[in-house]
Amino acid sequence: MEEQKVSEMMPIILKDGSVYEVSSGTTWADVAAGLSRKLGKEAVAAKVDGELVDLLAPVRPEAKVEFLTFADEEGQTVYRHTSSHILAQAVKRLFPEAKLAIGPAIADGFYYDFDVDHPFTPEDLAAIEEEMKKIIKADYPLIRKEVSHEEAIALFQEMGEDYKVELIRDLPDDAQVSIYQQGEFVDLCLGPHLPSTGRVGVVKLLSVAGAYWRGSEQNKMLQRIYGTSFPKKKNLDEYLALLEEAKRRDHRKLGKELDLFGIAEEGPGFPFFYPKGMIIRTELENYWRAEHRKHGYLEIKSPVILSRELWERSGHWDHYKENMYFLKIDEQDYAVKPMNCPGAMIYYKTRTHSYREFPLRIAELGLVHRHERSGVLHGLMRVRCFTQDDAHIFMLPEQITDEIMGVMDLIDNFYNTFGFSYRVELSTKPEKAMGSDEIWETATNALIEALQIKGIPYQLNEGDGAFYGPKIDFHLKDSLGRSWQCGTIQLDFVNPENFDLTYISDDGTKKRPVMIHRVVFGSIERFLGILTEHYGGAFPLWLAPVQVKVITVASRHVDYAASVAQQLELEGIRVEIDDRNERVGYKIREGELEKVPYLLVLGDQEVESGMVRVRKRGAGDQGSASLAEFVANLKEEIEQKK
Repeated sequence: MEEQKVSEMMPIILKDGSVYEVSSGTTWADVAAGLSRKLGKEAVAAKVDGELVDLLAPVRPEAKVEFLTFADEEGQTVYRHTSSHILAQAVKRLFPEAKLAIGPAIADGFYYDFDVDHPFTPEDLAAIEEEMKKIIKADYPLIRKEVSHEEAIALFQEMGEDYKVELIRDLPDDAQVSIYQQGEFVDLCLGPHLPSTGRVGVVKLLSVAGAYWRGSEQNKMLQRIYGTSFPKKKNLDEYLALLEEAKRRDHRKLGKELDLFGIAEEGPGFPFFYPKGMIIRTELENYWRAEHRKHGYLEIKSPVILSRELWERSGHWDHYKENMYFLKIDEQDYAVKPMNCPGAMIYYKTRTHSYREFPLRIAELGLVHRHERSGVLHGLMRVRCFTQDDAHIFMLPEQITDEIMGVMDLIDNFYNTFGFSYRVELSTKPEKAMGSDEIWETATNALIEALQIKGIPYQLNEGDGAFYGPKIDFHLKDSLGRSWQCGTIQLDFVNPENFDLTYISDDGTKKRPVMIHRVVFGSIERFLGILTEHYGGAFPLWLAPVQVKVITVASRHVDYAASVAQQLELEGIRVEIDDRNERVGYKIREGELEKVPYLLVLGDQEVESGMVRVRKRGAGDQGSASLAEFVANLKEEIEQKK
């Protein structure tokens, strides 16, 4: 009997490399519970030989397993994907006529799209949320089944789920189709999912929006319900508080309140910058130019419109056409540039280059236009025209690693200036790409080498590189913990070939340079939107449109206020005077709402002493100071970009 028992045991390999033996018929949930009671309770899915699987799936012998919890990003995806199925089940209970579309997990939550004539109201969301809680309490197991392509179509046709049938028809005819059932509810899904609905702690439905089926404006508009879920109410409360803070910091709201920028009905996706917004923008550009001069960049400006032949040569005509705007000039095809890189290559070809010139760093603050669907436009974050802070570096193959590291240092310096931390992703060859596998391998290895030398940890993002080369992306983390992709470094062996770029080598022969495309801000517009939310409109002194507001206590102090303001202006300080016949407390409050870094309150005492009374944003009354002392402190703060 003992021999028989041993023969039924099978080994699996845990994350730390240790071997753990289990009996046949064991599920991954059993393994997690056997390892520790806490893990058994908190595990949401298993990662088996690199593949995410349900905890209720049977154990595979000699498989390497890692258990995911809600603390893991992939674990949150599984958790919230199950939450979206609970949402769909609740909607079908309350609105049986609703047809199901798709319902994925997204960052910090989930959504599900429904085709239903009844427009969802806030009262409906409350009722759906209550029904979700009942489904969670019922603790239905999520049972995975695999059926044939034909069986799946028949099943969802019988259920009247036309969108699911369309998705299944897109699959190969010989494919096995996975479905999940929880109680009376059945959905088409790859999974994995939580073992049961009761594993979801708390849910909250947040909003309803319109969404085209499959993202195409040619298709029907569906209703998308957004929600989120967490293991504990405390986590949900913290997240909802964060959402409220994000609403207060919304750059569209602050842009209007602070008179910085806006989008007119006459130009959706084409932002206007107002005088105060232009001050911030100009300061960003001045800082950009100063730092690039220090790092040996030369600035150019290329045209906004260039011929079709150029865009065919660059590959944009074939790979990026749907995002471009076109026009005819003298019966010839032209395009408005979506990227600056071809202009840099035209500049490169204006003369012959020697290897002694390399690396040649060419920078441009170039206005580009891209066709974005109206449904995705969002303030300054998603626009149809924006200024990329581009640069293109032409170099020798042996200079690649040093140049990439130099760009990394530049980006690190920029982001530290604004108080951002960041993470890095490496994106590799996409399905639609130009150039040979050998070129892509060489380029990818060069990026990896630079990251390793700098000791920068990175996440691999398979298949998401640019069509002409692999890239490193920098994702900023703002003051609310949100992630924004801004900087990028792209290594390109393809376009120097397409544009026949050459240089004279040390042996007198013509050779091809290697090229880097890179941005730091990403775009001036989007970066300004991110900064507005990051600072909540309270820009640091060096960026603030109004750095000092001079406030009079009474009308008899106006002349002194004018004199103080004039001296500040002569020192290069941006200043405004508030000499209205209003209570001083009211004027101070308004200055604080306008988020001006410093307020100078001038009354009888200040006039008599020739001093100024200083109020600092966020810190209140700082007492009296001489104007010279105040100006010296301002200049130091501006110089250091505190």
